[in-house]
Amino acid sequence: METLSRRQQSASLEEQFCAMIAERTFPCVGAKSAAAQGALQVMVARDITSAWNDLEIIRTLVNWSGEYRDEPDGLRSFAVIFEGPDDLDEIGFEKAMWQRLQSISDKDAWLGQSLDERVSADPKDPHFCVSFGGEAYFVVGLHPAASRPARRFKRPVLVFNLHDQFERLRAEGRYERMRERIMERDKALAGSTNPMLARHGDASAARQFSGRAVEKDWRCPFEDPRA
Repeated sequence: METLSRRQQSASLEEQFCAMIAERTFPCVGAKSAAAQGALQVMVARDITSAWNDLEIIRTLVNWSGEYRDEPDGLRSFAVIFEGPDDLDEIGFEKAMWQRLQSISDKDAWLGQSLDERVSADPKDPHFCVSFGGEAYFVVGLHPAASRPARRFKRPVLVFNLHDQFERLRAEGRYERMRERIMERDKALAGSTNPMLARHGDASAARQFSGRAVEKDWRCPFEDPRA
């Protein structure tokens, strides 16, 4: 009965997350495209402050990375929705997010996976991305207390977006227009431009992961063991 209840809850969270992305005002057109094409994979985990599902997350990411290399077309995202806790403030969520990413990176290294050499593993570097399964990722965090409306969801979420797909869009001349559309839509939703937005190579993407407007002297609490 408990297993059935958790399955039902997981299905409900996935439906609600997809419904949020489908809302007319949701600004990320990339996420909308991935969801519409069936390229948004969702996993439900227990607790973002716990390592309970870390191995399952990294194994899924490794497989998912391999599938992308076999067929690198379109936009795709992998979202991990955590059942709790749902009462973290922005700093608490940021701390939990980096703890999970650190733990997942440690396990990725333990499994013998290599870094994506096309990016930097140093969170101070403007070309920083996290690497799992040999592929680089830009991570988007969502949670109930996010200050930016586009980053709010009823439970904590980590969305993994492949860095390579943005590089392909840039090579095709489509990236800047998509970025402009997202910024315009986000401003319409929030009433202001996200102060953390920056192009890859201009500033470290680590400052954008949690969604919090971090301080100028903020230091990322992450260190890839393979760096």
